[in-house]
Amino acid sequence: MYDIIIVGAGTAGLSAAIYGVRAGKKVLVFEEKSYGGQIVNTPSVENYPGIKNISGFEFATNLYEQAIELGAVVKYEKVLGLEIKENTKDLTKTILVKTPEEEYESKTLILATGAKNRPLGIEGEQEYIGRGLSYCATCDGMFFRGKDVAVVGGGNTALEDAGFLSNYCNRVYVIHRRNEFRGEEHLVQNLRTKSNIEFVLESKVIGIEGEGSLKRIKIINTNSKEEKVIDIAGLFVAIGQMPDNSAFSDVVSLDGYGYIHGNEDCKTNVPGIFVAGDCRTKTVRQLTTAASDGAVAALAACEYIG
Repeated sequence: MYDIIIVGAGTAGLSAAIYGVRAGKKVLVFEEKSYGGQIVNTPSVENYPGIKNISGFEFATNLYEQAIELGAVVKYEKVLGLEIKENTKDLTKTILVKTPEEEYESKTLILATGAKNRPLGIEGEQEYIGRGLSYCATCDGMFFRGKDVAVVGGGNTALEDAGFLSNYCNRVYVIHRRNEFRGEEHLVQNLRTKSNIEFVLESKVIGIEGEGSLKRIKIINTNSKEEKVIDIAGLFVAIGQMPDNSAFSDVVSLDGYGYIHGNEDCKTNVPGIFVAGDCRTKTVRQLTTAASDGAVAALAACEYIG
């Protein structure tokens, strides 16, 4: 029996683990893939208070090691579902967490599953993944040294990806469906200073073509409806993220986009189950808010246990 089980070893989940074990609770963290979440792909983190500059991988590793050294247990197992067990003897409830390997019991649960990259949703997209199409510029950008590439998106991630790629690639097209970017203005201005970056605004990608590997994309202007083809070797998609909380939908309440309903207190509609990080309904999804959610959720779980 665990005091707190946490699903997800990203910034929110590991922050929750740190606060949980520091409160003297027995904490288990589940992670399907690898610790750190999306931040591990960020080459430089400059907006976390108190840390001027750090790589995403180093930040995540420090967080992971801190949680482990304090006593949190991390298991790399996929959580398949949840079940609430009624204890008839003392009228309490236990949360049953199911994985392919085993079933685990806990007094409380924190869902910190994060979010995954949102696809373009066009024909041929899956076919070209790993053959010119990528969702991680820092992971795959070096494969396109000296070549022409394009980044799709208008937020901070897309702008940061474009800046990173401009250091290695011949030309970088930044394709955005609106005429203004959602990302921070200083990132936009930085890109404007680079001679090998070209903004393609009010446009969206409607087709991908190639012979074995990606060779060109077709775009359409959202106003004029004019179509044109851009020859590129690589396409980097950075149009946001989406949660994957379907395994919990029969237990906790989700909104229309699949995010778990939870306010700033990180409580779900089920007593004893809490939510933290990018997987919950919220306006701001940043590294700082993920860490904050983790602390809030863990302390709320401790209070619930009593």
